Amino acid sequence: MFTADWFFDLDTRLREMGLDSDAQSFDEIRENLSHRRILDPDAFAENCVYVILAGGFSQKTAKKIHAQIMDFLRMRGADFNGLFSLFHNKNKINAVCKIWTERAKLRDEYYSLNDTNARVIYLSRLPHIGKITANHLARNLGEDVVKYDIWIQRLGALYAGNPALTAKIDNKKLCPEIKNACDAMFDNLVKQTELPRGYIDVVLWKSSQVGLIKELKHECEN
Repeated sequence: MFTADWFFDLDTRLREMGLDSDAQSFDEIRENLSHRRILDPDAFAENCVYVILAGGFSQKTAKKIHAQIMDFLRMRGADFNGLFSLFHNKNKINAVCKIWTERAKLRDEYYSLNDTNARVIYLSRLPHIGKITANHLARNLGEDVVKYDIWIQRLGALYAGNPALTAKIDNKKLCPEIKNACDAMFDNLVKQTELPRGYIDVVLWKSSQVGLIKELKHECEN
């Protein structure tokens, strides 16, 4: 495990299964992480809306809901009642309305910041985003960062070879020891593969989610 050959095998298998996507395809994610695009306000808001809606849903369901919400926003704007009739979550719909209404301002403030860390912190303060989701959004916007979600934390603990770390995995509050283990794993794979951290993240996340990493599945069952 945790070699270039292992990683590229996971990447290939995901592509063969037709699972090579998040909000964008793997190829789009990799290209954007290598050459970050500057998005217009609508595209910026579209990415924000996706991560707000995606939490707690499969990717297939999240994409379907996202498409419906975006079609509505483009045609009728931030009409809370109309959006709520499509998706019955008041907090998320309130966040969607605020981001869509203020998309030009939010987009300009985000791109005015001069370093990645400052931009990630800015995203974490947007409605219904938060610290971990901010990394997901940042990666989708072309920032070479990782989302320390539950799957990546489990992989980091496995990479560290320290069973005691598994007790410290928390999807709401990232433990510094877990983060260090994850960062060491990413540093190793970046060096071996010469790929962006964010791309390695999305491949490992998807591979974990669909059960391609058998060692991780075994750890989760014990």
